[in-house]
Amino acid sequence: MLKKILSISGRPGLYQLISYGRNMLIVEPLPAGRRFPVHSRERVMSLGDISIFTMSEDVPLSQVLENIGKNFDNKTFDVKSYTTPDQLHEFMNSALENWDTERVRDSDIKKIISWYNILVESGITDFAAKAEEEEEKATEETKEETKEE
Repeated sequence: MLKKILSISGRPGLYQLISYGRNMLIVEPLPAGRRFPVHSRERVMSLGDISIFTMSEDVPLSQVLENIGKNFDNKTFDVKSYTTPDQLHEFMNSALENWDTERVRDSDIKKIISWYNILVESGITDFAAKAEEEEEKATEETKEETKEE
């Protein structure tokens, strides 16, 4: 699911990929909104492609969001309750134990919190990457069955 959720540089919030066009993407703001085109010159990042730096290896954002969901019972929470760097670091420690404190900035942690809240408000609470892989396999199998007929 996170592969189709996009962050667009210079625009607040998250967007769901609806369709591909010629040199553009058609997106819809989350939780709901009016669809619009995003041109190829804009910097677009899929949440499925984002990972968090740790001391050993990078961890996918989906796993961090899953941990946050477990800690907060898949409910939104107030971003303003985490204002100081110490509070943000404590929050991040609860979501991911060995995160790299030098490379992950406070602004990155705030962004993760706001993204989590947007996703939960939109009804997206299954962040696991395994579910995405199963969806892709099912889509591929459907395409193969259609070709065979």
